[in-house]
Amino acid sequence: MSKRFTLGRRRFAAVAAASTLAAPLPLRHGFAQGAPLKVGLLLPTSGVQALIGQACARATAVTADVLADSKVASKLEIASYDTESNPDTARTQAEKAIAAGAHVLVGAFDSGQTMSIAQVAEQKGIPFIVNIAAAPQITESGFKWVVRNFPTAPMLVTGALSLQKDLFAATGKTPKTAVLMSVNDTFGEAMMRAIPAIAKRLEMPYEIVDTISYDPRAKDLSAEVAKAKATKAELVMPVSRLNDAKLLIQEMVKQQYEPMGIVNPGAPGLYEPDFLKTMGKFANFHVSNVPWVNPKSAMSQSLEKRYAAKFKDGQVDINIGFTFEALLVAADAYGRAKVSGAAEMMAAIKSTNIAEHVMTGGPIKFDDKGQNTGIVAAAVQNLNNKPTVVLPTAFAVAKPIFPMPGWRAKERG
Repeated sequence: MSKRFTLGRRRFAAVAAASTLAAPLPLRHGFAQGAPLKVGLLLPTSGVQALIGQACARATAVTADVLADSKVASKLEIASYDTESNPDTARTQAEKAIAAGAHVLVGAFDSGQTMSIAQVAEQKGIPFIVNIAAAPQITESGFKWVVRNFPTAPMLVTGALSLQKDLFAATGKTPKTAVLMSVNDTFGEAMMRAIPAIAKRLEMPYEIVDTISYDPRAKDLSAEVAKAKATKAELVMPVSRLNDAKLLIQEMVKQQYEPMGIVNPGAPGLYEPDFLKTMGKFANFHVSNVPWVNPKSAMSQSLEKRYAAKFKDGQVDINIGFTFEALLVAADAYGRAKVSGAAEMMAAIKSTNIAEHVMTGGPIKFDDKGQNTGIVAAAVQNLNNKPTVVLPTAFAVAKPIFPMPGWRAKERG
């Protein structure tokens, strides 16, 4: 089942004309710019990653208004497809989106699902804009129809570990040992390969004493946390998703494992709205070193305002920001291509150069492999149950706190 939305300049509105969506493949290449650009948005809105996929999908509700605020012409017709947190389903849903007339695909948060979609896009000759997914092979496989506006795992790790050094310098406290705890999916495996090598190259001040991996669908992490606690590591680096991030912190509290800090090296989980809500006071003081919404950007401020007016819960974070930017790339390219033909759109996407956008970093541009290399990470610390940029100083709105207070400390409330 897919959901369709038409984004005009004035408002976000549901509905796509059935006759238009049913147009046979040859007609898709004949649409001029007076017609909407059809975007197939593929996200895991059910299954183990459902909450994150649903959060990403919320970007569609505010994109038209934010683009209008920023004087970006847009006429996007978005049909949403559920990948069900499964790479095989992602493949069939991508094929379904293309058969329904999609001119461009966007997705899919998870690296494994994204790789499946990339293979379909390549086979069918349809542009694919990756919103979130870090596995290097997505842009290292020679694909001609794929671009990624998100860092690779090595880029994430390099930015995250560099920010760890900045965090230690800013607070005057440095851990001597660390334990890496990671999901063992496509993303996690890429991160587990990248982190030790990059830590050595950057001459990090701590020793990684153990790497503990686990299934992201795990229901119990007591053994893994006990193993981590036994190392007496002063720093915990979780490469997590949402559900396992909650299990990890719950078990650390239960076992009273109190390291100097919990600082993720470029992963989701610790900043998600459901994590903050579920964990309460135990959600605070963890640091996520990830690209983030630039609080000082005019477009980001518009996004925050439009989102707050539309939704009474949730937050504008990496999920909303990068999904919005993927749609921004599509709208900008369509504005320059003038037609929705696959070749013309792909050429326009590859020549993207967007200076005004929402995420931390330089202009959105893609190299010969389709990778945006100008994204900058930020240290985002949960303070008062809100992800808050604390580093770099160019983006910061608060000062970092490290080491973190103990689980029962009064600072937690």
